[in-house]
Amino acid sequence: MKKIILIYLFLLSFSGFAQKINDNIRVTEVLDTLNYLKTFEVNKSKYIGKPFSVLLADMKKIQPKTVWPQHGRYKTSIVGNRFKFADMDFSFDNTIILSVKWSESIPYENFKYYTNRNGFYFTQEERTYLGSKIVKDIMVYR
Repeated sequence: MKKIILIYLFLLSFSGFAQKINDNIRVTEVLDTLNYLKTFEVNKSKYIGKPFSVLLADMKKIQPKTVWPQHGRYKTSIVGNRFKFADMDFSFDNTIILSVKWSESIPYENFKYYTNRNGFYFTQEERTYLGSKIVKDIMVYR
C-alpha cells in the first residue's frame, strides 16, 4: 500500500511540472502573436489607403479567426472591424485584437448577412467582402 501511494505522489509531481511547461509555452505564443501583429501596426503606412486584402496577404504566419463590427455613432453603420486571433470559445477572454478602421463606413445591413450566416467567424466570404474595403487606420492591442 505504501508503494502505491509513493508511486501516485511521484506521478502527480510530474503532471504538475508538465502543466507548468504548457503554461509557459502558451504565454510565449501569445507574446509572439502580439509582437508579430504589432509589426503591422508599426508599418501601417504601408496599408493605409490600400485594400484590406493587401494586409491579409502579408499576414503569412497567422490569420484572423473571428471578426466583430465596430459601429459608428448609430448602429446603422460600421466604421471598422475588430479581428481576433483566438477560437470563438476564447474570443471573449483577454485576446489580441487587430482593429481596422475603414475609410468609408459600411452599412450595417450589408455586413449583418455575414454575421448571421457565419456567427462572427472570419470565413472566405468575409475575407472577400472586406478585402476590397480601404484601410483608414490600424491598431493592435490586448
